[in-house]
Amino acid sequence: MALWGGLFSADMAIDLGTANTLVYVKGKGVILNEPSVVAYHVKDGVKKVLAVGEDAKLMLGRTPGSIQAIRPMREGVIADFDVAEEMIKHFIRKVHRRGIFSKPKIIVCVPHGATPVEKRAIRQSVLSAGARRAGLIAEPISAAIGAGMPITDPTGNMVVDIGGGTTEVAVLSLGDIVYARSVRVGGDRMDEGIISYLRRQHNLLIGEATAERIKTEIGTARMPDDGRGTAMMIRGRDLLNGVPKETEITQSQVAEALAEPVQQICEAVMTALEATPPDLAADIVDRGVMLTGGGALLGDLDLALREQTGLAITVADEALNCVAIGTGKALEYETQLRHVIDYDS
Repeated sequence: MALWGGLFSADMAIDLGTANTLVYVKGKGVILNEPSVVAYHVKDGVKKVLAVGEDAKLMLGRTPGSIQAIRPMREGVIADFDVAEEMIKHFIRKVHRRGIFSKPKIIVCVPHGATPVEKRAIRQSVLSAGARRAGLIAEPISAAIGAGMPITDPTGNMVVDIGGGTTEVAVLSLGDIVYARSVRVGGDRMDEGIISYLRRQHNLLIGEATAERIKTEIGTARMPDDGRGTAMMIRGRDLLNGVPKETEITQSQVAEALAEPVQQICEAVMTALEATPPDLAADIVDRGVMLTGGGALLGDLDLALREQTGLAITVADEALNCVAIGTGKALEYETQLRHVIDYDS
């Protein structure tokens, strides 16, 4: 009997992110968190996948001509169809080591602003990767569920989910979205900001991996109080004479480089507050705003937003995993949340 139970229970929820893909297995929680990167080898026009996830991420920006390492997700939606499908297949296989009988039911979260065509592409990829049924859930809803917000109550909850490619700002009440807006700014845009700042100010060219390291180690959303902050050594290529060089970058410089994306996130939150019905806005003053997603871990981002909005801003406990946990909970409590999962479109 246990065997049959095991055959049917491996349903999963996937947070198919621009930067990372997380897989939640029913009854087990989040058991896979890997970068959304695929490395493949092209021979006679045929793509052969070499590595997926962690291994492929190490190859980003370091591949020879015959190998390509790409991120098939751009701004929360699929940019390269075949490669995305291979990536989903790989992650499902890694988690789901079961016989041929069981095809899992899979729920995937999609950005609120995804078009019907983009949604169909995600659904199609999941089905051809071996799902029995593919359900879609809006990212802000799963982020709010994962952050433990009481979204089924008749009160206003505001969630800001800052991912790799998009920032979703949403006001939720009674288990659904009252207002949501998706802006295409996130962790990637922050990395680009750091790269272009160093190119302009220091004539130094750095790669995406270095930019990400700077962001995670000393990234901050507002100027340090002493006007300098901590510093770190970085290496790149000097654009003036073409040789590699090492230089120091301080927190205040990073804050300057990130000023634009941070400002865009602040503006998205302000726009959402302006569009919120007055009674829900009153609830938000009362309960504050919840930040989720990897971008929420940027130093002092909550303070920068608090200065702009005057509201209490909290960062969710497991900011990185919120969306995956929320999508997983939608899978576990499917009967109560049936109205937010879309199985056919």
